[in-house]
Amino acid sequence: MRIKPVLWPGLLLASLLFSGCQAQTTATGAAAAPPGNSAEPVPSPTAETNSSTETPEDLAPAGPQEITFLASDGQELHGRYYPASASPAPVVVLMHWVNGDMTDWNEIAPWLQNTGYDNTYPNCQDESGKWWDPSWFPAVPAGKSYGVFLFTFRDHKPCERSSEWKPAEWLLDAQAALKKASELEGADPKRIVAMGSSIGADAAVDACAWWNKQVPDSCQGALSLSPGGFLDVPYADAVKDLGEGDNPRAAWCLADPSEISICKTVPESANAKYRMVEIANGHHGNLLLVPESEPSTLQVILDFLMEVLG
Repeated sequence: MRIKPVLWPGLLLASLLFSGCQAQTTATGAAAAPPGNSAEPVPSPTAETNSSTETPEDLAPAGPQEITFLASDGQELHGRYYPASASPAPVVVLMHWVNGDMTDWNEIAPWLQNTGYDNTYPNCQDESGKWWDPSWFPAVPAGKSYGVFLFTFRDHKPCERSSEWKPAEWLLDAQAALKKASELEGADPKRIVAMGSSIGADAAVDACAWWNKQVPDSCQGALSLSPGGFLDVPYADAVKDLGEGDNPRAAWCLADPSEISICKTVPESANAKYRMVEIANGHHGNLLLVPESEPSTLQVILDFLMEVLG
């Protein structure tokens, strides 16, 4: 039996306060992206190697690896990499919400890795943190194993809402994370997927579109839990950017009925692979990850990965 650590009552209060802040952001609309938010193009040194046509090499189940990397402005960032059971393999980059750090994905990462690794990282817990209890998670299909890369946006701590608002810098962090994911040992650099919650929801689609401009057709899609244009890039614009060209990439928007309006801002013509999913019985960001959600948010995530990665 996995023993969970101490109760953290502050997270629930922070979630409620942030939900009110997000509702105001959605109501007023996202501001246009200010100039200078994107890093200069940095081609991946591994983008033409490890292609998905290679025969995967089976690997033993592996625990996570601590990763340190730099954003384009020199900020040091910290992440954790869960290798897949075969190499080369697709990599899912998970981006956290404003109420915590990469540890919010402590149970989701080994679930997607699907190697039998028993996660032992501690979690802050309260009654809303049901995503820290994997007993209700749907099974990942047999034979499927995804590499998973987590990272922490600058100025974030476990189970605490960031005291500063740095959308331009967080966008740089997300861009650096996708670049780093493409360079990880065992990663297929042409099969990167971004998923995130709240600020991470916008970071996922914004950075995925950006990375495909650096190395075309590298990021295969982005799934967003409660986006809101939080990084000063309107969500609809990011989805449109991801859908440009002859080979549009998937963008899925998942939100509670109270926040689904942001998903509805995307025109039908913006992206042929755009999908909107209304999640009942959830709330904002990671609070969509509850067993009573309808449809099951985690099952939608698996459906997304199957559609974009096969």
